[in-house]
Amino acid sequence: MAEILKEGPRLRLRRAEPADIDYICALQEAKENSDYIVPFSRADHETIVTQAQAAMDLIVEEHGGERVGYLHVTGLLLETKEQEWTHVIIGKKGLGYGHEAMKLLKAWAFEDMGAHRAWLDCKDYNARALHLYESEGMVREALIRETILHRGVYENLVVLGILDREYRARKRNGLEL
Repeated sequence: MAEILKEGPRLRLRRAEPADIDYICALQEAKENSDYIVPFSRADHETIVTQAQAAMDLIVEEHGGERVGYLHVTGLLLETKEQEWTHVIIGKKGLGYGHEAMKLLKAWAFEDMGAHRAWLDCKDYNARALHLYESEGMVREALIRETILHRGVYENLVVLGILDREYRARKRNGLEL
C-alpha cells in the first residue's frame, strides 16, 4: 500500500513506488515538460525510490488514484531543515492542480517534516511556473546567470524560497490548506 503523505480537497501526495518510475520518466520526457527541467535517469529514480533517505520522489494523484504529477524533494536529512524541491511537474495542466500540489507540498514540508526553509529553482523563461511559485508565497531570492547548457544555449535560473514563518503567516491568513 502506498504511503500517503498529505491529502487535500482533490489531490494527495504519496511516496513514489517502483511501479511509478515509468510514469515519472514519461513526465520528464514529455514535450511540454522537457525544456523546463534537468531530468534524472531511470537508474537515478530507481535508487531514489528504493534506497534514498535524504531525497524522495512524490506522486501527486487524484483521490481516485489517477496520477497527475510528480515532485522530487531533497534535503530531508539536513540539520538545517532546508528542503530543495525539484521536478515540480503536473501532467494534467489547467485544472489548478499545480496550486493544490504546492499547498500540499508546503503543508507536508513545514507541518509534518518540520522544515525551516524550502527552495527551488526555475528557468527564467518558464513564466507559468514562476507565476505559480510566486502566487504560492515563494520569494525570488536570486538569478543564477547562464548556469545550465540546454540544447547548445546557456540558460538562467531563478531561485525562489519560502521560510516556515512565511508559510505560517499564509496559513493564518487562510492562503494555505
